[in-house]
Amino acid sequence: MKEQNIQMAVRIYDFTELPLNYQKLIELAKEQTQSAYALHSHFQVGATVLLADGEIIGGNNQENLAYPSGLCAERVALFYANSQHPKTAVKAIAIAAFTNGTFTEDPISPCGACRQVLLETETRFKQDIEILLYGKKEVFVIKRVSDLLPLCFSK
Repeated sequence: MKEQNIQMAVRIYDFTELPLNYQKLIELAKEQTQSAYALHSHFQVGATVLLADGEIIGGNNQENLAYPSGLCAERVALFYANSQHPKTAVKAIAIAAFTNGTFTEDPISPCGACRQVLLETETRFKQDIEILLYGKKEVFVIKRVSDLLPLCFSK
């Protein structure tokens, strides 16, 4: 038998320590939470995608009573970006969550389905996508999606 350890590096920042362009990306993700359709979970998630050409695309979770017909914020933003800008790589994604009248204290991370979509986008353009996970206490920054999903589903 062999055993292999898989590790992931996470840089942890205070919001004010982030570069200004990442602060803006997070602020826009926080804004996106406010128009999420989260009537059932009351857990509003916003995501913003920074494209290689500098454009920013936003999305938020869209729930449906006929679960699992809804869609997560990350996929809403990524699918919109890919449909409107199919030849433009994604450089970064910021994710924030709002519930019970406030933003979450700790960062939240993408679900498995969103990780897979993010990974395929990263693979498709052969460019790392940096992930910014916002929490009021701290912000996690992960260098690439493949770090979040090391044993991924692939070709």
